[in-house]
Amino acid sequence: MAADPAEQFCVAEERSGHCAVVDGNFLYVWGGYVSIEENEVYLPNDELWIYEMDSGLWTMHLMEGELPTSMSGSCGASINGKLYIFGGFDDKGYSNRLYYVNLRTKTGTYRWKKITNFKGQPPTPRDKLSCWVYKDRLIYFGGYGCRKHNELSDCFDVHDAFWEGQIFWGWHNDVHVFDTTTQTWSQPAIRGGDPPQPRAAHTCAVLGNKGYIFGGRVLQTRMNDLHCLNLDTWTWSGRINISGEKPKDRSWHTLTPIGDDRLFLFGGLSSDNVPLSDGWIHSITTNGWKQLTHLPKSRPRLWHTACLGKEGEVMVFGGSKDDLLFMDTGHCSDLLIFQTQPYSLLRLCLDCIGKNAALLGNQIPCLPSKLLQEVLKKITFWAAVTHRQERKAETERQSQLNTT
Repeated sequence: MAADPAEQFCVAEERSGHCAVVDGNFLYVWGGYVSIEENEVYLPNDELWIYEMDSGLWTMHLMEGELPTSMSGSCGASINGKLYIFGGFDDKGYSNRLYYVNLRTKTGTYRWKKITNFKGQPPTPRDKLSCWVYKDRLIYFGGYGCRKHNELSDCFDVHDAFWEGQIFWGWHNDVHVFDTTTQTWSQPAIRGGDPPQPRAAHTCAVLGNKGYIFGGRVLQTRMNDLHCLNLDTWTWSGRINISGEKPKDRSWHTLTPIGDDRLFLFGGLSSDNVPLSDGWIHSITTNGWKQLTHLPKSRPRLWHTACLGKEGEVMVFGGSKDDLLFMDTGHCSDLLIFQTQPYSLLRLCLDCIGKNAALLGNQIPCLPSKLLQEVLKKITFWAAVTHRQERKAETERQSQLNTT
């Protein structure tokens, strides 16, 4: 029996504030929240959505083990085939718990493990932080959260305080390291340079041994400053002086390393609360930003995720197309793919065959078996693309009919 296209070509549910990582040929998505009748609803903590890049198909897998609570604003990163989740926010407040799951399971079972036998002191509870992955270490920066009175320090800008309980909320600019090989938390001694201002909803990316930070929010201010931290010497660059034009202030954006010396910036929420759809590439070599002029202006995203694919494409999933602070209804489930470098000749040939499978039907079965498998995946990929485009067009047509 043929699979129902609606089921075969399903996509991960719409969401914002989720986690996403790439491992091998797959994109993995966990957590986040949606808005239902003006209520924030956290998505199930036992669901892992997996997108196969070659076939363009999504599948959902139920998870087992020591499940994290359903949260938004957690920080997700992958090392050696393991997805690590730290921090986040749920109905009970902020988290500083650390979990991991093996994505390269041989049994097909995805089992969460809460890390409790660690050494050292973890960061204070927080969400909307970012992470660099370097030498099997998770290096966390910033975020918004709470501290007790005896935990206040220069790395924390106070936003609000609950005096009776001596609890303070605010923004951080501290650096914490979790070594995945020794299961140890540490806080490195910064040896020089001016650290960035405390912030949350910023973004981090690694190029070589440098951890870059762009933008974010503190109090009512959104920023467009770029900093980097040397992850070997623990020295800050200070605010990097940029030559030429640069992106506007923003939070809830993404920064993705592409190649050895470039960073791809996409989306976010501007200082005047406008969802952004612009894309920029920063060159470490020229120390300048260049805006991409060919991107569609009608598909803004904020509090989305962005992951690098196997051929240099940046895969943006989920997020919102609305200002989450004032109109929290526009959560998305589509996958935006930005090509940042020319595809290989093999990829172009496979795409051509996949798009024109109906015309080449008689010849396709004659292909060598290994190549045939790749072609069949591309045929499925373009069938899924066509199906989703047709469904979206039909939904938009019905919406127009209902409004008229």
